[in-house]
Amino acid sequence: MEKLAIAEIEKRLAALDEQSHPFILQLEKDDRKGVQTILTRWKKKQQQEKRLKDKFFEMTQYERNCRLQGFKAIAGVDEVGRGPLAGPVVAAAVILPEDFYLPGLNDSKQLSEKKRQEYAGIIRTEATAVGVSMIHAEEIDDLNIYQATKKAMKTAIASLGHNPDMVLIDAMKLELPFASESIIKGDAKSISIAAASIVAKVARDEWMKELAGHYPEYRFDQNMGYGTKEHIEAIQNFGVTPYHRKTFAPVKDFIYGDL
Repeated sequence: MEKLAIAEIEKRLAALDEQSHPFILQLEKDDRKGVQTILTRWKKKQQQEKRLKDKFFEMTQYERNCRLQGFKAIAGVDEVGRGPLAGPVVAAAVILPEDFYLPGLNDSKQLSEKKRQEYAGIIRTEATAVGVSMIHAEEIDDLNIYQATKKAMKTAIASLGHNPDMVLIDAMKLELPFASESIIKGDAKSISIAAASIVAKVARDEWMKELAGHYPEYRFDQNMGYGTKEHIEAIQNFGVTPYHRKTFAPVKDFIYGDL
């Protein structure tokens, strides 16, 4: 049998997803080094795709259990920005359709910025409903960060425009008029919470990048308001902005002369 050109083999491999396909078995007997190289690459890609598929299915366990109990509109809720010295705490609530599929979906902290932005766009396009809420520095100082986080989450749920039957929450207990479940490290265990974590993270990062245009000395587009060495030096050199949390150390230490 005449051996296929490498380019033709790559084209045919791109259309296959079965390791036991006769064409794969045929290629395994091909002694050309180039063929074995692309076959090895194809197998690694298949293994990676299977891992992502298995991980995604594992992360649907809470949603599947909720649907077995009769819940249909299942909202995932998460927040970002509890720890920074500046900027808002941001919460997002997301209701995904039952057939939603996005292999690679994970806790936003596990994804690159480029991947978060890509996934946030897909989530916003395909979700049944998305709600985002920001609680800014002045209100964080008035309420305290714990209460501000709860308010952000509740407001995000209320802004969905579509009442959920069930709410899955990352590590926080909320008093809600809906059934709810708090899940420790839920952003790595539930696709709905993971989706909310990505939407919240991207929304906050975009807000901080815009703020950086007004206060370039603080490099908010780089540190996102967290207490990096450069950020603290900027506070010492340029003072506190209206967007800094004045009840957070070391911001409060600067205000009262201890920094």
